[in-house]
Amino acid sequence: MAGDVSFDVVSDFDEQELRNALDQVRREVQQRYDFKGAHVDVTQEKDRIVIVTDSDMRAKALKDLIESKAVRRNLSLKIFDWGEIAPAGGNKVRQEIVLRRGLPDDLSRKLVKQIRDEFPKVQPRIQGDAIRVAGKSKDELQKVITWLRGLDEAVPLQFENYR
Repeated sequence: MAGDVSFDVVSDFDEQELRNALDQVRREVQQRYDFKGAHVDVTQEKDRIVIVTDSDMRAKALKDLIESKAVRRNLSLKIFDWGEIAPAGGNKVRQEIVLRRGLPDDLSRKLVKQIRDEFPKVQPRIQGDAIRVAGKSKDELQKVITWLRGLDEAVPLQFENYR
């Protein structure tokens, strides 16, 4: 396949930007009057964020705050899978936010099928949690990227390794 050009379709986010957004949330919580004297704990783990606070109302306010800081740092809101607000003992509530990373298998298969149906001149292949789309023409690949950007999927799509 010499002379082919390709790109990868991935779903990922900048972990450093997420960390910066959560740091901004922690600083703003210390400054805001509606959080004065409240217990607020925002912990980031590898694949999730855990919020522990005093009430449902504060948990919802934290959700709005996290979403606004993420948008300002160019993070898609689709990376957050908000869990239920559950009691955590000691008059506190806990909420887990699962971070979506990678393309799920069912979505990958669906996208590959749609790309094959729409664009017969390109060859999409699943490679781990990414899709590699190859073709002879850069123009065809640009059309695929434009078409994929127009889709409304449950995960954010990025395009990298365009060569």
